Amino acid sequence: MHFDSSYFFALLFSTKFFAPILLVLWITVLSLIIGVFIGTVGGIVLTSPLSKLQPLVRGYVTFLRGVPLLVQVVFWYNALPAMTSGAVNLPALWAGVLALGINEGAYMTEVVRSGINSVDRGQREASQALGLNYFTMMRKVILPQAVRIALAPTGNQVINLIKNTSLLFTIAIPEIFGTATNIFSANFKYFEVLTVVAIWYSMLAVGYTIIQRSIERRFSRGNRGLYA
Repeated sequence: MHFDSSYFFALLFSTKFFAPILLVLWITVLSLIIGVFIGTVGGIVLTSPLSKLQPLVRGYVTFLRGVPLLVQVVFWYNALPAMTSGAVNLPALWAGVLALGINEGAYMTEVVRSGINSVDRGQREASQALGLNYFTMMRKVILPQAVRIALAPTGNQVINLIKNTSLLFTIAIPEIFGTATNIFSANFKYFEVLTVVAIWYSMLAVGYTIIQRSIERRFSRGNRGLYA
């Protein structure tokens, strides 16, 4: 098999992937905001006295984590308009963002739940002794500590979210992999193009890992200062 190195380097250092990379970052941020919001609410419900809502949240988490993400993407873009007789017909970009964000919410619910449950039980008892109600205790005492615990698993979820944007090529969103399919469909240089795609995804993951470590160090310094 011949590897066209000159084409590989020309493509790697070209501007063809700049717009798709920005699109991936934008989709990732929006989907993460949706996921974190849903996950925070879901995690609080699962650790709260709201027992009647807990089966709904558990059902949501179990269902979304069990259904392949590709199926969810196609549902929001193709099945939803069919189910509503065209009354709800989302643009491809928003269908993709919703699919990723709602799916991410199921995983973030478990991340937040685990973070809350990892906070020392004595913190709850002290808050109750001070007369704080459940939601005030969560906002002022438990969640700030749970955030520190949840940072590492959230970082893993962000990297997975970046990679999962590649599934949006199925609904014609010109992200990184979708752009690559258009390129190698025209010139049949699959190996060279896919190698460039792999490098860009790896660079995005490495870039976020650096940001993640910086955030963790900042929270770690704050934590030491709190208990010094």
